[in-house]
Amino acid sequence: MNPISEKENLNREIGVRSLSLAIINITIGTGIFVIPALIAESLGAAAILAYLVCGFLIFLIALCFAEVGSKTSVSGGLYEYIESAFGPYAGFMSSNLYWLGASVISDGAVANALVDTLKSFFPLLTNEIYRVLFFILIFGGLALLNIRNVKNGVRFVEFTAFGKLLPLVLLVLVGSYFVSPQNLNWTIEPTVSSIGSASLLLFFAFMGLETPLCNGGEIKNPKKTVPLGLFFGISGVLILYIGIQVVTQGVLGETIAEHKDAPLAAVSAIVFGKIGVTLIVITTAISMLGCLGGELLSVPRVLFASARDGLFPKFLAQIHPRFLTPHTAILFYASFGLLFSIFGGFKQLAILASASSLINYLAVMLATLKLRKNDTSTSENSFRVPGGILVPILAAIAIVWLLSNLTKEELISFIVFISIFSILFLFLKKLKKIS
Repeated sequence: MNPISEKENLNREIGVRSLSLAIINITIGTGIFVIPALIAESLGAAAILAYLVCGFLIFLIALCFAEVGSKTSVSGGLYEYIESAFGPYAGFMSSNLYWLGASVISDGAVANALVDTLKSFFPLLTNEIYRVLFFILIFGGLALLNIRNVKNGVRFVEFTAFGKLLPLVLLVLVGSYFVSPQNLNWTIEPTVSSIGSASLLLFFAFMGLETPLCNGGEIKNPKKTVPLGLFFGISGVLILYIGIQVVTQGVLGETIAEHKDAPLAAVSAIVFGKIGVTLIVITTAISMLGCLGGELLSVPRVLFASARDGLFPKFLAQIHPRFLTPHTAILFYASFGLLFSIFGGFKQLAILASASSLINYLAVMLATLKLRKNDTSTSENSFRVPGGILVPILAAIAIVWLLSNLTKEELISFIVFISIFSILFLFLKKLKKIS
């Protein structure tokens, strides 16, 4: 790993609790509020199989992230792991795939979804001017919060994590009393193909575990914090997701197809009455806001790390002299998020964002093998995945299987994205030699 360590001059404020909640917060975004109905559409009550497939895969991936993450005490997350294993080009590609392909675009979509969720309560948001002002307020406020102190960003993430978790846990616990056992009978025979397609869709709701690890330079005792934070965070997400799917299917039954846009709101209306709809709308808004807050807390550290290593412009590696945060990287990232939010949409790009995440996950699995081979330290210095090379290889195979479900058009879009940034890397490399 890159032995930069304390030279970054960042404050270490993130412990096991904060990391676990950050993972839960960033992972439970908008997807789980609509995906239960979409998964049930193809698998019915057998949708639980897709959750088990995704749960198995995400734990394999988390184990590899725990190993490589426990070996570094600098910022950058998956960029740092991939760049250390495969060099500047791989680092450059992973950084751009992550911050632009997988984060900024999805942030724009989340921000627009947040406005759409709130406009029933605040009709002014249907006006384009007020919509843009709302985006400026959200991204500007979150940027300022994270610039002033990393602890502010951490506390905001913890607050929104609890704000979304408590209502969802309450919905699962109370909703279980409204479950009809016959609604959980398998009426659709699952196939390998249907499980694969459903798992690819569902996996979108599990993405995000790597985001809080971008704050490597601000994590206390990575050897302990990273593995425990990943374990508690992913376990919490998986248990809650399965509970939500079972309750949603058990309460709505065959009528679940009639509530594709808001299945949890439909369940909440049955369980809690009219106030239930308001409750789930507020929870959805908190979830989206927390997701954006988590992104602003962590993703700018990828830009910071890339600039620190000379792959991005040096101004992005600046540290605020008073607040000790990468303020220029935060402002740069927030500005792009604001831009994509204002122009909105990008459905095809959202799919590209998911493919970008999977490719980066695949690269981290391979980096786990490479870095382990190159590591001469003892196992006491960092966490080591049990089972030798079995875990990263199994995870890599599963990721390739999921990517095989992409359409031809989506694959072409992804190849174009890779090609553009490959040309940009060569241009910047040549420019750097000339200068």
